[in-house]
Amino acid sequence: MSLRELYQNYNGRVQFLPIYIREAHPVDGWWMGGGVMGKLVKKYSPNAALDVYDPRTIEERRAVAGQCATTLQYGIRTYVDEMDDAVSKAYAAKPTRLYLVGLDGHVVYAAGLGPYGFKPDELKKAIDAYLLAQQEEI
Repeated sequence: MSLRELYQNYNGRVQFLPIYIREAHPVDGWWMGGGVMGKLVKKYSPNAALDVYDPRTIEERRAVAGQCATTLQYGIRTYVDEMDDAVSKAYAAKPTRLYLVGLDGHVVYAAGLGPYGFKPDELKKAIDAYLLAQQEEI
C-alpha cells in the first residue's frame, strides 16, 4: 500500500497533509550521495534526489518540496514546514513519519521513524479502526 493508494481510497473521509520538512540528507549536510551508499540509494530509491542542498530560505525549501512532490507523484497537495522547523520538531518527523490525528486534535497513530517505520499499511489499519469507531459513535 502506497501513500497514493491511501489517498485514493480515503480522500473525502480523511484529510491528508503531507508536510515537507528540512532536507534529511543535503549535499552540504549528512550527504548520502557518494560512494557505496549513493549507489545503494540510487538502486533502491531511484527517484531520490542526491543533489539537494539544505534550503536557506522558505522559497528554496518550497522549490525543493515542489520537486519532491513532482518526483514522488503522490497527487496530494504538499505543504512546507517553516524555516524554524516547528512542525518537524512538534511531531519528531525527521527524517520521515506518518501520523493520524483525530478530529479532536489528538494523535491516534504515530508511526516509527522512517525509513524503517514508514509503513503505510499500518496507517491504513489505524485509519480503518478510527473510521469504524467514528461510525459507532453516531
